[in-house]
Amino acid sequence: MSLYDDAVLVLKGIEGQEELRQAYLDHLEAHPDGMWKACTAGHVTASALVIDPGHGRVLLTLHKKLRMWLQMGGHCEPGDATLEAAALREATEESGIAGLTLLPGGPVRLDRHPIPPPCHCHFDVQYAVVAEPGAVQEISDESLDLRWFPYDEVAKVADDSVVRLLAATRARL
Repeated sequence: MSLYDDAVLVLKGIEGQEELRQAYLDHLEAHPDGMWKACTAGHVTASALVIDPGHGRVLLTLHKKLRMWLQMGGHCEPGDATLEAAALREATEESGIAGLTLLPGGPVRLDRHPIPPPCHCHFDVQYAVVAEPGAVQEISDESLDLRWFPYDEVAKVADDSVVRLLAATRARL
């Protein structure tokens, strides 16, 4: 099965956010290359919120280009067999933490957002991953900083999309 096929199956299985979910599916139907960064009409991305439920905190990255505190994530790559694999790879690469595990139940939510040209938007499929107790992060080239934030401080530093992702993740814990 291709990554495209996996994405369609994953999206069809998501409950809630019906209108947005359908927009993702319509985009992929209209753009067979919609999984890849080269699709300037917009492309599917995979992200993951790194959580430490035992300490009630999340790891956010200060994104180098956007200069915003965000969850880990980014573009799908040809080696990614599934959206889950892409999200886990991105979270591992950007956090420097080995041994992250996906929160069961598939994607936590969807978030479509505009991005700077030449592309128009990201159709982000958002997951959550759990870090082992005592996990130590290591900053990547894509970040200006990495920092653990208590759940109740996330709204002070991050935008509404990250706050919604955290709320949906906590509801699943």
